[in-house]
Amino acid sequence: MLQLDSHPSGRHFLHIPGPSPVPDRILRAISYPTIDHRGPEFGALGMRVLDGVRDVFQTRGDVVIYPGSGTGAWEAALVNTHSAGDTVLMYETGHFASLWRQLAQRLGLEVETVTAPGGDSWRSGIDADAIAGHLRRDSARRIRSVCVVHNETSTGTTSDIAAVRRAIDATGHPALLLVDTISGLGSADYRHDEWGVDVSISGSQKGLMLPPGLGFNAISARAMAASRDAGLPRAYWAWDEIVAANRNGYWPTTPATNLLYGLAEACDMLRGEGLPQVFARHQQLARACRAAVAAWGLEVQCQDPSAQSPVLTGVVLPPGIDADAVRALILERFNLSLGTGLGKLKGRMFRIGHLGDCNALSLMAALTGCEMGLRAAGVKLAASGVVAAMETLQGV
Repeated sequence: MLQLDSHPSGRHFLHIPGPSPVPDRILRAISYPTIDHRGPEFGALGMRVLDGVRDVFQTRGDVVIYPGSGTGAWEAALVNTHSAGDTVLMYETGHFASLWRQLAQRLGLEVETVTAPGGDSWRSGIDADAIAGHLRRDSARRIRSVCVVHNETSTGTTSDIAAVRRAIDATGHPALLLVDTISGLGSADYRHDEWGVDVSISGSQKGLMLPPGLGFNAISARAMAASRDAGLPRAYWAWDEIVAANRNGYWPTTPATNLLYGLAEACDMLRGEGLPQVFARHQQLARACRAAVAAWGLEVQCQDPSAQSPVLTGVVLPPGIDADAVRALILERFNLSLGTGLGKLKGRMFRIGHLGDCNALSLMAALTGCEMGLRAAGVKLAASGVVAAMETLQGV
């Protein structure tokens, strides 16, 4: 007879940096009956979704929505704007910037990598001057695009994208600016039009509070023009047919109807709270989380205070302490999921997500679980991080 595993009492606390918890309001929307994706009711849904997602990207241009992941949206951004053998300039800020670089290489693109001058790129934000210096040396204008990560989920670092745009413009270089804001969108301030981004890339499972399954490209007019001359093969990812069908609220292929129901609801929630308040809420939660880490006597992974993420906090454990063992203990005892260290940070840190459907009390619960788990694992803490976070949230 099939034996089902016992289920812990109470709710599961999901505090990884994505997928983030899905609010009940969005879950209910996703459960609506599937409709004819060629009928008039769907056209109205499509127009509502496209209007809402433009507001979240803060753009009046085209936003393409794919049934797919953020990785697919990475590929879509590259294949629509490049030809085989083109050179792309990528700034290494962590594990996900490295994965995007690998994807570009597999597409046949030449990749030049910029790292933090004289420092650890995995502990700081983007140095826009380093990008400018690299572009100035490109007298032949071989570099087709600059690709950067807005919020590096592996390290808890948010970079200044407006500064990157200014740096590119200051050199007079024609390179396109492609930005991964998969974990930033809807949680950290992001302005596609104002910051002069050519392609913004995102996914559904972070600040948009949806399950995984949707990928996004927000496209500037310059990027759309570049796509007409780009030579990399593309069919499913091609922008032109999707944008044409979107004019009336439809897609040329079968859309993820029920996720679009959820996306419409998510956009309404973000607009209802107001994007400035959404960003302020995330910043407040991040400050409280960092106050807790400081009180524990531990380090955060991002050492640049101006670049510390509102989306997640990376907690570095002392040498000799296996961060994954601590995470496993916390999950087993307190039903709390935390993010693992990625790449070269594996086993050295864990990540606390405070994004999307997160408020002061849910963060306090997560920090309490972390503190109890760290003590149970034998990690010596200087003071109570829970108290420090509470005082930060109360403005003490």
